[in-house]
Amino acid sequence: MADDKLHFGAGTALGAAETAREARWMEELGFEYFAAGEHYMRGNPPGPTHASLPLLGVAAGATDNIRVLSSILLTPFYHPTVLAKLTNTLDIASGGRLTLGVGVGGEFPVEFEAAGLNVKQRGRMTNECLEVLRRLWTEENVSYQGRHFQLDDVTVIPHPAQKPHPPIWVSGRREPAMLRAAKFGDGWMPYFYDPDRYRSSVATITGFATEQNRDLTDFQWAYFPYVSIYDTVKEAAEVAAEALGGRYLYGGGFRDIVEKYCLLGPVESCITRIQEYIDAGARHIVFSVACPREDRTRHLETIAKEIVPHFRERGV
Repeated sequence: MADDKLHFGAGTALGAAETAREARWMEELGFEYFAAGEHYMRGNPPGPTHASLPLLGVAAGATDNIRVLSSILLTPFYHPTVLAKLTNTLDIASGGRLTLGVGVGGEFPVEFEAAGLNVKQRGRMTNECLEVLRRLWTEENVSYQGRHFQLDDVTVIPHPAQKPHPPIWVSGRREPAMLRAAKFGDGWMPYFYDPDRYRSSVATITGFATEQNRDLTDFQWAYFPYVSIYDTVKEAAEVAAEALGGRYLYGGGFRDIVEKYCLLGPVESCITRIQEYIDAGARHIVFSVACPREDRTRHLETIAKEIVPHFRERGV
């Protein structure tokens, strides 16, 4: 790995109306990434959701140094020409601070139906979109004939500030996402993984890259852990299960999922678990708090003032 340094960020926690203030505050706390995800219609009846790129634009305009990360952008909802224009603009306006986290979604088929999209085609649409996007970022007069997208002599300028382009972090949990990361990504950012599964995913992506003669020297290995910080692991698990249970539709008891995949308990327990992910290969840790709104400020402060300094002081 070219960059063995550890990097830390966090997802938005205080609400869209407080984006500018929260981004400034997170920059002051020393976070390196400000992350925002998105859904278009999360369930029916739907929970409140926002689009990530506008939030990241607000965050970038309110700050000077913190990178803005989509965590994640639902790629099947975007035409590559539109996505190229949006990301070019954001990367230029932010001074080259965009990291584009991408995924295919699928937890909520209703949002695909609402947008006139076929949820079963989301993987192929994403692959085509990323293939075209990388060309639009770096080339002019792009032509492409795919199953989902067709372009004839398309140029989207100005190109992004970052050269050759903003890093793409592919998110997901299964092997098709790992192959997508090896083919089209500059980083890998899974979620709901235990350390052993993270280590396995690193090996799988490395294997795919070898098959394609791709050099992963500058590839960025990220992880997106949910964290719940309370006096005991039991209390933290109960809070996290309540906070996350309505967001995801996975089989089995959600308490079991939380206990397996989340950072839980007092600070010391969270630090021990994070070290296991670092040992498995993660170098960019982007936290998402799993707690009631009234505890979110405390969580971000605790991460910034107690958890991150532990790793800064000892190095990798």
